[in-house]
Amino acid sequence: MAPVLNFPLNVGQIDDVQELKKARKTKIPDRFIRDMAERPTPVTTPSPLLSSVPVINHEIEVDLLEKMEKMAMEFFMLPVEEKQKYPMAPGTVQGYGQAFVFSEDQKLDWCNMFALGLIPHSIRNPKLWPTNPPMFSETVETYSKGIRKLCQDLLRFIALSLKLNENVFEDMFGVCVQAIRMNYYPACPRPDLVLGLSPHSDGSALTVLQQGKGNTVGLHILKNDAWVPVQPIENALVINIGDTTEVLTNGRYKSVEHRAVTHKEKDRLSIVTFYAPSYEVEIGPLQEMVDENNPLKYRRYNHGEYGRHYVTNKLQGKKTLDFAKISPQN
Repeated sequence: MAPVLNFPLNVGQIDDVQELKKARKTKIPDRFIRDMAERPTPVTTPSPLLSSVPVINHEIEVDLLEKMEKMAMEFFMLPVEEKQKYPMAPGTVQGYGQAFVFSEDQKLDWCNMFALGLIPHSIRNPKLWPTNPPMFSETVETYSKGIRKLCQDLLRFIALSLKLNENVFEDMFGVCVQAIRMNYYPACPRPDLVLGLSPHSDGSALTVLQQGKGNTVGLHILKNDAWVPVQPIENALVINIGDTTEVLTNGRYKSVEHRAVTHKEKDRLSIVTFYAPSYEVEIGPLQEMVDENNPLKYRRYNHGEYGRHYVTNKLQGKKTLDFAKISPQN
């Protein structure tokens, strides 16, 4: 999450995809139809990653995961007029709507989003926290506390894997920035023409993804220049490395480019938590990550500056990381 932009944006009419689904129209509005090169192609072979993705104990109670999913679903099932009381204004990344839309000719994702800043409290917008469904705020707070501990543990493990002091990231990050975003992908009559979420890497240090129970395969990651589907595992959380960790480790840990696709008959829900350093922190490769065999790949910069850069550009693969590279060709 980052400060609200202070310039007007002409983004045109943004249709609510849940309302499009309710209308049972078979024709997809032009703003959602992707150019040929961007359209998802059918995956005919199982993911080779299924047997190689490591699984760890995230230590978050299954009941809490289920409660958070239930709250998110209840919110998205509210009448559109109720959800629109919490609008995501153009150029912002909190509230209900679509983020990363900057022009009226930009292609839209087949997705409804609801996003909230969590910590520090200065990034919160209390007007965007719904009172319906009941217990929504309390559930988000409890869930986010558990995810925060998970991220802190994972960053310690990453540090140890690099033979660094286990607290190096916690000491550096200061008062961390944490935000949550719920994504709802309605079934689409032409999933071959649209994307649920455009290809991108996250600007965070870590991103934690919870996929709703009974979900179809919707998450794809880019590996060896090919899109690989990630099969949901019940009660598991998917951990994505973000751009910030790639910079700090000088590319030893690489951020994951990923996208979401839709399904012709089934809706899909995901709950995403972003965990990042304080906006005041200066970011750059750790000294221990640079040597003659691993030359410096990224410059030093203020994390808040990168945050503003990230939310003022549309999602285009890992293009936003060029901001940090010493040479965009690295």
